This record gives sequence, C-alpha cells and structure tokens, in this order.
Amino acid sequence: MTDLDQLTQSLARNLKRWRGERGFTLDALATRAGVSRGMIIQIEQARTNPSVGTTVKLADALGISITTLLDYDQGSPVRLVPAGQAVRIWSTEAGSSTTLLVGTAARGPLELWSWRLVPGDSSASDPHPEGTVELLHVTAGDLTLVVDGTPYTVPAGTSATFEAHHPHAYRNEGSRPVELTMAVSIPPVG
Repeated sequence: MTDLDQLTQSLARNLKRWRGERGFTLDALATRAGVSRGMIIQIEQARTNPSVGTTVKLADALGISITTLLDYDQGSPVRLVPAGQAVRIWSTEAGSSTTLLVGTAARGPLELWSWRLVPGDSSASDPHPEGTVELLHVTAGDLTLVVDGTPYTVPAGTSATFEAHHPHAYRNEGSRPVELTMAVSIPPVG
C-alpha cells in the first residue's frame, strides 16, 4: 500500500468516525463544512483524495485538527513524527510547499506547520472558524502576510499572530525563498 493509499484509507475511516462521534448526518456535515454531500460520500468510501481546502473545511466543521483527520496511529501519550512521516499538504512545481509537522486535538485542535514559498508563489486560505488563531515565525526571506485584504511585511526573524477567521494569504513577493513555522489553534466544537 502506498503512502497515498494509506492516507486515503485513514481519511475515510477517520471522517466516518468523527462524523459519527459528533452525531452529524452527511447533510449536516456538508452544510457545516460547505462541502457537497457527494464529496463526503466519495471521501468516506476512499474513492477520492480531496483537496487541502476541502480537508481543512471538514476538519474545521468537525472541530478537530487536520492531523487528527489524517492520522492513522494514535494511542500512545507521546507521538514522535519523524521527518519522513510529516504530511506534505500542498506543493507547487516551482518548489513551494506546506508540511503538517504535528498536531493534536487536546483542548481544541492545535497544529504545527512548516512552510516554504519560492519567489512569486502564494497560498490563500478561506476564513477558519471564529476563535482560530495563527502564530508564525519567519526564518528566511520576507513574507507578505495578507489578512482581511491588508498586506503586512514579515521579514526573517519576525513573528506574527492573527485571528484566522478573516480571509488570509501568504505571498512571497521577494527574490529569495520564504521559510516559516506556523502554529494554528482551532477552538473546540461546542
């Protein structure tokens, strides 16, 4: 079984499990997530690999981290995630990427990400649920962080935090790659 097959199977199993634990019908989850009922059925039957955006919307609607939704081995009080097992979520042919390093669902989902944006690349995000906070630290290059339409320059060595229920995007408008580490805290579903 390939890594992609394992990820597809884990997503199918975990989506069914968490939807059941939350007591959501297919229609209720579709409405909460803004994802079609048909897409959820396809995912739960392991017949498709959804986009990152769709996976994030489903995790947000369930009140869990994307790591929890994708994870296939939870149980020990300590979970080590070797570099080779971190989940590459998004990448471009030019070399930009985001990697979900580790996450937890304790007291609301919390995720740790590693980002790389090559010059000219960008990634936009739909607003997350109210109460979601993102913290980031730029380790190389100059990031242009756009929150609710306002751009902010975040140079290497600088950290930033913002309420992520606003539309936001990450851009590299410079001539060198941007590298950053980001933590995302999502409030638990009430």
